[in-house]
Amino acid sequence: MEKEFDIQEYMTHGVERVVSDAIRATLRNPRESAYMAKFALASKSASKKRAELEAEGEHIPPFLIASITSSCNLHCSGCYSRCNNATEDTEPVEQLTDDEWLKIFDEADDLGVSFILLAGGEPLLRKGVIEAAGKKQNILFPIFTNGTYMADKYFDLFDKNRNLVPIMSIEGGKEATDSRRGEGVYDKLVSNMDELNRRGLIYGASVTVTTQNLKDVSSEDFISMLSDKGCKAVIFVEFVPVTEDAEYLAPGEEEREYLKKEIARLRTEHPEMVFVSFPGDEKNSGGCIAAGRGFFHINSHGGAEPCPFSPYSDINVKKTSLRDAINSRLFKALQKEGVLLDDHEGGCVLYEKRQEVEALLKNAV
Repeated sequence: MEKEFDIQEYMTHGVERVVSDAIRATLRNPRESAYMAKFALASKSASKKRAELEAEGEHIPPFLIASITSSCNLHCSGCYSRCNNATEDTEPVEQLTDDEWLKIFDEADDLGVSFILLAGGEPLLRKGVIEAAGKKQNILFPIFTNGTYMADKYFDLFDKNRNLVPIMSIEGGKEATDSRRGEGVYDKLVSNMDELNRRGLIYGASVTVTTQNLKDVSSEDFISMLSDKGCKAVIFVEFVPVTEDAEYLAPGEEEREYLKKEIARLRTEHPEMVFVSFPGDEKNSGGCIAAGRGFFHINSHGGAEPCPFSPYSDINVKKTSLRDAINSRLFKALQKEGVLLDDHEGGCVLYEKRQEVEALLKNAV
């Protein structure tokens, strides 16, 4: 009889692997390795909290994605956030305050959340929230940034708070990056890498993987360039189409299998770096891990959503607790109805099944 898939066990092993890889990647950097060793202990304690709650029938995911602003200075082609109208040029109205985000971070710490990915818009527009995150040393905060606002005030902040890890978005080489993100962005990113490396600060790169750039961004030339610049983590984010005319860019099963094999190779050949794929091979994780199975998303206004690519919400953390948000009726319905486990063509199951998600949302509200 086949063993039933255990999401808690799967996510715990995933966290442990990322932490152990991070410790190995920072061995030659005394300050970073000292922090990572402390974080490893905090991560074990958090895992114990989650296991205790799991035994009581309550599942707490180890990851949270927080879009702390809906403002951005760039207009990257194919941006899911702009296509969903979650990112705008104008000053956001009624977004969560710095103190409200700190309250969320406090609750996450109490529940055993180990990683909070800070996104946007452009998260570095919210320095107060970044400073609040720096206070929560038990949680690692990868900050997904376009890199254009990196300056001494942030280099100093990252130096002071080692739990803040900038993850800069790059599309491959200069031509690919500037064509998607704007002229001059690649040179700014390289300059940031040089300064971070000079200061001995840990940082990573986020790469949007499409059918067109898959082989380039997983190539030895590209990864070696990042490694030589001191990059310690590469997060491959599979492109999710939010318009039908962009669906050809979404990796399918063949591309995902290729990326999976390349990541396995890179982990062996580049032990100085951490490699993560998002959403990764859903078959190995018993289906999509959004909607509270492995993570969920809080938007800049406090709405708890299954995922940044699935902007549907029936509950707001402004009016309730993070714990209640994790147990939202929509999340429970998505898990119970099996939408997260459905077969799909590739890319994002919640995007592909969005009509079903919308129907469940109507019943949840």
